[in-house]
Amino acid sequence: MPGLPALFDLSGRVAVVTGGGGALGRVAAGALAEAGASVAVVDLSEAAAAKVAAGLTEAGAAAAIGVGADLSSEEAVEGAFAAIEAAFGRIDILVNAISAAIDRHGPEEFPLQTWDAMLASNLTSYFLCSRAAAQRMIPAGRGGSIVNFGSIAGSNVLGRGGLAYGVAKGGVAQLTKETAYAWAPHGIRVNAVLPCQFVNDWWRGNLADPASTRPPGPLPRARSARPGSTPPSSRR
Repeated sequence: MPGLPALFDLSGRVAVVTGGGGALGRVAAGALAEAGASVAVVDLSEAAAAKVAAGLTEAGAAAAIGVGADLSSEEAVEGAFAAIEAAFGRIDILVNAISAAIDRHGPEEFPLQTWDAMLASNLTSYFLCSRAAAQRMIPAGRGGSIVNFGSIAGSNVLGRGGLAYGVAKGGVAQLTKETAYAWAPHGIRVNAVLPCQFVNDWWRGNLADPASTRPPGPLPRARSARPGSTPPSSRR
């Protein structure tokens, strides 16, 4: 764990990262592994999860596995967490980092099917995974930590047609507060981070396609961030 202070030593802990095959989830999984945690990478794409887990193992992670699951399904969530428990025997950390691709429409023409799919991926999955983690953390009596990836789209109106995504991420903020209050007596910390627009494969393809590109709306520093990049203020 070179370069990391003892405060961040996660040796012996088990972390679950949902959306772990994506841009931000992959970076979170790498940071947890670097701090000494064993990491379960969970993604809708089993191949993507396995690839990230293999990379963590090659980089010297204590242990890493990849799990493929549709985490908007209650049954699939229970199956994934049971598999992780079987592999590692415990769960100490959950990072909810799912960020499903955005289908853009104006509010007056937003299709119900798209609305339901966006909320299922970007909000319901967070609830189901948080509940599954807490159901294991509370009886274990060791406390734990849950980190939810929200978005600036959940606290601001960006005007990019991402109605359902913004509503879902606003729901993530409230889910974070409700669960933090409920589970604090059990020593479970629940926090959220609200990233700005990050470049990922979906966003990169969207920008490259003139037919699908829309005005990006207000962005801090007039540019998109990149996973793993260091904010300029932290480099001073």
